[in-house]
Amino acid sequence: MVTNAAFSLEHYLFDKVYINLENYNTNEYQIDFIPSGVFNKKDKTYILNFGFTATCEGIIDSFVSINCVGTFKFNEINDLAEIPPYFYRNSIAILFPFLRGFLSMVTIQANVPPILLPTMNLTSLEKPLLEKTTQE
Repeated sequence: MVTNAAFSLEHYLFDKVYINLENYNTNEYQIDFIPSGVFNKKDKTYILNFGFTATCEGIIDSFVSINCVGTFKFNEINDLAEIPPYFYRNSIAILFPFLRGFLSMVTIQANVPPILLPTMNLTSLEKPLLEKTTQE
């Protein structure tokens, strides 16, 4: 007997892409990930907003900002409180390769040294995502 996964990625898209090379220099840069989510009780979907920013040292505003939106579908979840804890870390891990590849492509096309993110352990984003999750 085959059982269905508790959730699946329905689709993803990049709804915001911002590059401002006036904020870019050859100094070191800092990266940041900003996760948030909304669980839709009616259709049992979870919308994950997975944001990324890169800011050069000595400059206040980011030179790259990207937001990836992933829609996940649950089989048996009817309420936000029923979402299993592993979902939060796994949903980020599922979207990260898409974000990483898109970020590399966008920065290469901008004709600046590309941002090539390594494979990363993003389990530290689980708690911020849980805290920034709402239900509609």
